[in-house]
Amino acid sequence: QVQLVESGGGLVQAGGSLRLSCAASGRTFSNYVMGWFRQAPGKEREFVARITWTAGWTYYADSVKGRFAISRVNAKNTVYLQMNSLKPEDTAVYYCAATVLRSGREYTNRRAYDYWGQGTQVTVSS
Repeated sequence: QVQLVESGGGLVQAGGSLRLSCAASGRTFSNYVMGWFRQAPGKEREFVARITWTAGWTYYADSVKGRFAISRVNAKNTVYLQMNSLKPEDTAVYYCAATVLRSGREYTNRRAYDYWGQGTQVTVSS
């Protein structure tokens, strides 16, 4: 049973930084893709960033490129999302997600992911 547990959310002023963590357990994740998504009130869940566990290949949504960085520490089975230069429009619940790496999948699509965490709230005040 895969379990993903997010932490690190909170309230921060615009221009500030937060680091989210996603602790993964339940199996070996060497052939997995790990993603971060977010959902603001009244909006659909949207892609933020993703990383392949073994190779560390990353990809970002245009809205966060240059401000956010996704990384993983294999020994800790943990994925991080470093968020800098935060804006009020970054306010949302942030979710960690996981799925097996397969050819032909679009990993910016939330439907590609099989496992989800419970989410952590990030609020950016202006």
